[in-house]
Amino acid sequence: MSIPTRVRLIDVGPRDGLQNEKQPVPAAVKIELVRRLQAAGLREIEVTSYVSPKWVPQMADNHEVMAGITRQAGVRYSVLTPNLKGFEAALADRPDEIVVFGAASEAFSQKNINCSIAESIERFAPVVQAARAAGIAVRGAMSCTVGCPYEGDIAPEKVGYLAGLMKGIGVERVDVADTIGVGTPRKVQRAVEATLAHYHLDHVSGHFHDTYGQALANTLAALELGVWNFQSSVAGLGGCPYAKGATGNVASEDLVFMLHGMGIATGIDLDRLIDAGQFISEHLGRKPNSRVATAILNKRAG
Repeated sequence: MSIPTRVRLIDVGPRDGLQNEKQPVPAAVKIELVRRLQAAGLREIEVTSYVSPKWVPQMADNHEVMAGITRQAGVRYSVLTPNLKGFEAALADRPDEIVVFGAASEAFSQKNINCSIAESIERFAPVVQAARAAGIAVRGAMSCTVGCPYEGDIAPEKVGYLAGLMKGIGVERVDVADTIGVGTPRKVQRAVEATLAHYHLDHVSGHFHDTYGQALANTLAALELGVWNFQSSVAGLGGCPYAKGATGNVASEDLVFMLHGMGIATGIDLDRLIDAGQFISEHLGRKPNSRVATAILNKRAG
């Protein structure tokens, strides 16, 4: 076991976390959330996406949010771009990194973006090419790497196939995402190992949803393989559209508490992170979906 001594987190709360919210979140609130996250020590933040506002109305204010954030040296700001049109819109806002996405499940790919895995990669090839030509980094989100709501279990070979396609079009690093949160430690390790056949360890990150309460265990399983990049969402923002009432992204606060307890450095101030989560949760009219935040906020109140 070669558990890393330092981990870098990408907080996806402002984008992946807020995109499913039914009530519109004002741009000023999103800008303040980004400010608080970077003040807490986050060095990578997924800010927004450039998808059609018809499909994701919550992200219609992408230009306003990107123009409004105060960029900090050493912080990487990433955005999701589903196609060339989205990339061209994003270009004006100078993101440090764009994110393209593909699924390890054919059924999910068809249902989610109406095309096969191979076709989705073909669609992203010109986006990746344009980004790299503009000096913008490219990350590939690989969804459903252990389970799919339509196909059930996903074989590691399918994950390897997708990772190989991503590598082939020039994607620089990839996320191994358990989109519906059904993964368990050994399954996650097999998905990560299949990815490592195509990508160096430094270019692989774990993105584990907590739908079935397995995200921290799955993070530990990935740490055991040496993975040192993870994605999480402040206050556990983001649900799981395939499991009603289920939580989605693992809460950044819970992940940081676990990592610090293991003696792993993150560069993140847990108290300030909890404050950021409380800020957005209060705006949404609910409590943070983080066990650690709940415990520490109760302690503070007491």
